[in-house]
Amino acid sequence: MIQLLASTRRGCHRSRPRRSPHKMATLVVAAVATLLGQTIVTPSLRAEPTTRPNIVFILVDDLGYGDLGCYGQKLIQTPRLDQMAAEGMRFTDFYAGNTVCAPSRSVLMTGQHMGHTHVRGNAGGPDMSKQSLRSEDVTVAEVLKEAGYQTALCGKWGLGDDTLGGREGLPRRQGFDFFYGYLNQVHAHNYYPEFLWRNETKSPLRNVVQRNDKSYGGFTGGWATKKVDYSHDLIADEALGFIKTSAENKDKPFFLYLSLTIPHANNEGTRGTGDGQEVPDYGPYADKDWSNPDKGQAAMITRMDADVGRLLDLLDELQISKDTVVMFSSDNGPHDEGGHNTERFDPAGPLQGMKRDLFEGGIRVPFIVRWPGTTPAGTTSSHIGYFGDLMASAAELAGVRCPENTDSVSFVPTITGNATEQAKHDYLYWEFYERGGKQAVRADNWKAIRIPMRTGKTQLYDLSQDIGETENLADRHPDVVKRMEAMMADAHTPHPNWQPR
Repeated sequence: MIQLLASTRRGCHRSRPRRSPHKMATLVVAAVATLLGQTIVTPSLRAEPTTRPNIVFILVDDLGYGDLGCYGQKLIQTPRLDQMAAEGMRFTDFYAGNTVCAPSRSVLMTGQHMGHTHVRGNAGGPDMSKQSLRSEDVTVAEVLKEAGYQTALCGKWGLGDDTLGGREGLPRRQGFDFFYGYLNQVHAHNYYPEFLWRNETKSPLRNVVQRNDKSYGGFTGGWATKKVDYSHDLIADEALGFIKTSAENKDKPFFLYLSLTIPHANNEGTRGTGDGQEVPDYGPYADKDWSNPDKGQAAMITRMDADVGRLLDLLDELQISKDTVVMFSSDNGPHDEGGHNTERFDPAGPLQGMKRDLFEGGIRVPFIVRWPGTTPAGTTSSHIGYFGDLMASAAELAGVRCPENTDSVSFVPTITGNATEQAKHDYLYWEFYERGGKQAVRADNWKAIRIPMRTGKTQLYDLSQDIGETENLADRHPDVVKRMEAMMADAHTPHPNWQPR
């Protein structure tokens, strides 16, 4: 049973070096709590909610802030996500954990920002341990499983592989009861792979794959020369199956992490065929006077939208919608890969930058929450939150305390219509190690970016007046720059695995 220090900010924050809460003795916690003047919450004293909701977190891959109709998209059809926003709450100032895949997911799972989480980049070369969670890392799934939830991951993991780097990062060693999908993120590039993982077993598919010469962490990417089984469809079906089975067990709520790969491009397919937007058909875009990659990009997003609709319909059919909070987001900003024309769709909307940038376009993402009867319908929130907040929010929904030493603030007050009670972050922080490295911090409406990280000249923007980050105000506000740089220094903890390159 998790027994942790209470927070005065309806969240949980780093206070000293990381240790696993699973291995902390109750007497040690009580002693530390006494020294800090804090209150220990024990199972017998903890207030349990009368009902604990099911939690579904849908994460898509490389979807931009402007890719959905409810966020301003004009050409790509997303009727079900637009409906989800109309039935729930749409966030305008919500952020991914990072600007690329693996570290963003590490932030989501651990509740620690980029200055603290273990996986801080998309590791290349043979050492996959850089991209693997450790046994001492505590995930949202572990917290919810210990709270009595049934837990499943369907889709892309990217935080532990079966080959190099050990097996401690595998999903079922990180709190998931069931896993179906991809372990390796290069494997996940291919929508027609030769196999998907079912727990720790390879489940063969009928596709035939052309190998790529480049090996990534022991995995060789490729593209299909015989396309039969589309992975996205299989993953969506498995997720719906998990919901049906879990709903039969009315004594235990469930947590589903549905980590879809759409609309990420098959990078190997792009190099091999010139078209990385793999989709079975172009749907409503088949007759458009567009290139095939453009048709594919739009069709992938609309196909994903329909499957989100299938999930919401299933919750209605099972009569558990009011007992289930569904969240939807993207792991980072939009990509410029796969051969499609980004100018056609304007995927970042009013924001500057894309994937691999720390400008808003690389990290500000759609975030929609639907919880009928609890989350006010048709509402918009400007609360400033990020992926790391899932940890404190899930813990609060489950009626337990979140782990220590995280950078997480629960957004439950906002999604339950109690915004006046919502705690706020002092700041949000990102760092990125590719292309020489860069850092960014947001505090209220100030946004600072430093390139290269730790040594470059800091840029400063006022997002309340300049959402597109077009006017650098650093010279006019040296006091603010100094304060933002102090936040960067406070947030960054050196890690031997991660150095700018």
